[in-house]
Amino acid sequence: MTAIRIGVQLHPQQTSFAEYRQAWLQMDGLGVDSLWNWDHFFPLYGDRNGPRFEGWTTLAALGPQTRRARVGCLVLSMGYRNPALLSAMATSLDHATDGRLILGLGAGWYQRDYREYGYDFGTAGQRLKTLERGLEIIKERWRKDKPPPVRGHIPILIGGGGERVTLRITAQHADLWNSFGPAEQWQRKSRILDDWCRKVGRDPAAIERTVSIDDPDPRRLDDLVRVGATHVILELGAPFDRAPVERLLAWRDRVRVG
Repeated sequence: MTAIRIGVQLHPQQTSFAEYRQAWLQMDGLGVDSLWNWDHFFPLYGDRNGPRFEGWTTLAALGPQTRRARVGCLVLSMGYRNPALLSAMATSLDHATDGRLILGLGAGWYQRDYREYGYDFGTAGQRLKTLERGLEIIKERWRKDKPPPVRGHIPILIGGGGERVTLRITAQHADLWNSFGPAEQWQRKSRILDDWCRKVGRDPAAIERTVSIDDPDPRRLDDLVRVGATHVILELGAPFDRAPVERLLAWRDRVRVG
């Protein structure tokens, strides 16, 4: 039997840092399996110029304060940081969290972030090439640099559902994959990822299947488990209500995947 994991992505926007820190520690205390932020320089909803906190700095500040959950960013844009430097940053945080870091990576998509912070947005194809080359550099540095990650390798999560490129990169490099529902759509993407794994010579079972949700409806959750999701990540914005998380955890404790 495979245990279901529950994660929470706490949006680092429209809040104070004190409130955000309290939410991270509270969710960790509730017993969630993973905690995430995101990598955007501006809010994605509400006041688009409202308060927000940078993803990596926030992760580095709060990740070591947690005790149980795996921690990560869902997901870092590869184009914002030199990949060799990012590998060293990740190794440092991996040690600071006693090996609980998951390095979430993606190609990036929010044009305002790029434009206002001076990054070249380019084309989707260019951003995917940046992602793929960055992954190669990061893994190469982990093999060379001292100290190595706590377990020799930091789990890599890739977010996205592009069928021709993103899922192929995921099959080659990822330990976890993240996308969105509904269940039928998620299942189709997951099966395409299976196909890519076979083409590149990887066991599809080597990639943990995660899904982001915004509504912990038990019927939808059961559907997602039925089609192969084993790690459900609830998106949660301020004021960070704990009630839906508690419902998810109760559901987790009732469910097993055979």
